[in-house]
Amino acid sequence: MKTLEESIVVAMDTNDKEIFPFLPYILQDFWEIGASPADMITLIEKHLADYSALKILDLGCGKGAVSIKIADKLHYECLGIDGVKEFIEYADQKAIEHKVEHLCRFEQADIRKKINELPQFDVIILGAIGQVFGNYYETLTKLKKCLKNGGLILIDDAYIDDSSTFFHSELLKRSELLSQVNQANMEIIDELLPTENANAESHEQEFNFLKQRCDELIEKYPEKKSLFENYVQKQDEEYDNLETKVIVLTMAIKAK
Repeated sequence: MKTLEESIVVAMDTNDKEIFPFLPYILQDFWEIGASPADMITLIEKHLADYSALKILDLGCGKGAVSIKIADKLHYECLGIDGVKEFIEYADQKAIEHKVEHLCRFEQADIRKKINELPQFDVIILGAIGQVFGNYYETLTKLKKCLKNGGLILIDDAYIDDSSTFFHSELLKRSELLSQVNQANMEIIDELLPTENANAESHEQEFNFLKQRCDELIEKYPEKKSLFENYVQKQDEEYDNLETKVIVLTMAIKAK
């Protein structure tokens, strides 16, 4: 098993664990990291609208944007777990700022281990964290143990079109994804795709933030210049992949 640091940097679309202690600085301009809170809320309202109170589990919650916005709009209880201490501290502050600290609880932990200790939830969210638990079959099999009957798993991810020749070690072809979901005795009941133009504009702004912070770190740590330059290059490649080579979506998944 990868170390926690290795798992987190892979989830952040890089592969050098030396970047781990610098991630809070590099990502200081971000609150929403990866997943769209609005899309998660849309899917919850659409598929679990009959419930007056739900318990939400947000795995790899980052700085808590998804949980906090769900609690703020829908008034559901949320537990967010992430491996980066600074992200959890920020999430706690934002919960207070949005006056939902009575609904949101955040915890620093390794979600791969913590999942074995948790009770059941109505909704489990994996917001753009990749294959932390393994492939889709392994992930859904593990998550089902913490999902109430009739519950919903929401995953922000990407896949490769079956007709594409593109390869990515962390992504599946569409047919492979569907096969593994089916193998786990679950099904995708809904999908949301981002607006193309808005997505490209968002990516450009995010990349500019990343590059600016890495340039600042190069000035502060010139001996680590190659580390930060490689990180920027990797992020540039990943943003290009998201815009031109893969299909990004938010999926709602339920047991059959």
